[in-house]
Amino acid sequence: MKVLVVGSGGREHAMAWKLAQSPRVQQVYVAPGNGGTAKDKNLVNVPITDLALLRQWALDNGIGLTLVGPEAPLAAGIVDDFRAHGLRIFGPTQAAAQLESSKAFSKAFMQRHGIPTAAFETFTDAAQAHAYVDRQGAPIVVKADGLAAGKGVVVAMTLAEAHEAIDFMLLDNTLGVAHNAGGARVVIEEFLQGEEASFMVLCDGKNVAALATSQDHKRLQDGDEGPNTGGMGAYSPAPVVTAEVHARAMREVILPTIRGMEKDGITYTGFLYAGLMIDSQGRIKTLEFNCRMGDPETQPILMRLKSDLLEVLLAATSEGLGQLEMEWDRRVALGVVMAAAGYPMNPRKGDVISGLPKDEGDAMVFHAGTNEKDGQILTSGGRVLCVTALADSVKQAQQKAYQAASPIAFDGMQMRRDIGYRAIKN
Repeated sequence: MKVLVVGSGGREHAMAWKLAQSPRVQQVYVAPGNGGTAKDKNLVNVPITDLALLRQWALDNGIGLTLVGPEAPLAAGIVDDFRAHGLRIFGPTQAAAQLESSKAFSKAFMQRHGIPTAAFETFTDAAQAHAYVDRQGAPIVVKADGLAAGKGVVVAMTLAEAHEAIDFMLLDNTLGVAHNAGGARVVIEEFLQGEEASFMVLCDGKNVAALATSQDHKRLQDGDEGPNTGGMGAYSPAPVVTAEVHARAMREVILPTIRGMEKDGITYTGFLYAGLMIDSQGRIKTLEFNCRMGDPETQPILMRLKSDLLEVLLAATSEGLGQLEMEWDRRVALGVVMAAAGYPMNPRKGDVISGLPKDEGDAMVFHAGTNEKDGQILTSGGRVLCVTALADSVKQAQQKAYQAASPIAFDGMQMRRDIGYRAIKN
């Protein structure tokens, strides 16, 4: 079978790498792909980003299954379009993807269906938003309503930071985020304390299958300092997700979401990612939903997946998840992100990357923001690489990942040195 992976990040590199291991896969294409997928002899890049052209290319080339990595094509309706032309594709429809593409839609949905989440208000008027923040005090969370590539959330520890975020998102609208009705909008919500975890499942429209648990590090600098990012590293499994927390997440968040979508007339298929805040008593609240696998969590999760990913996705696109039993490597996988100079707000592009090691079974360099030019690999985005390793413990996986990362260099490189510290501390 010929398989197409849509996207150009580290998540998509990991998906394509895993799919290429299936004995039933004839060829894996990645559209548009990156420098890492370009140099992998098992993968072929397809330089198409226009969704209608990509759909025609998939029809012309007999693609048996398409897997969508990032959120933007989902929000643009790629699943609806491919299905309308008889193509098998895994992901949520445009209507279902609103759980991620609009924070306001997502929060109203959770409120309507009794899914635990932080108290919130939604604003389009900056003066009203400023007044609300003054009444509530800090710390407080300000979120741009819409897709912002992991940069639309400000955890404001002071009132000044909150007011600055409101002006940035509503008045400047520098992120270029517009909600589904047009114009800028923000969601302001209470600050929650606890430990964050990423809880991901596959949904086939009826059944749900949980993936291995994971935890990422959102802040740019060691000790969870500095600005929020799309994620500077991740590990799997996440010790904070105990068996009790896992059961609670399924019972209180995941299943009510799938049922709630159905009640609202929307069948949910695809990955569903719930960002959870877990307090010291093991109680959970939902921070956000994503309608795809997380990045960089995908890289450690797929390194631990022993099952054939193609078979998993074929079951997920034929209402067969109820019969599926996924097998996981008992070891820990840990991924360290190497980011460009200026990330997260103004990442620099075009720096030459040197020292890339050979990939091994238990130490992989997944490319995200890279491209290949004249035989060289150059930076082309904010998060450039995710060096991911498998080992018997978090500490050993951490050591192995940093060891694999040590020869890699490019100007202005940013990398945290403490990925996994929460799990080691516990």
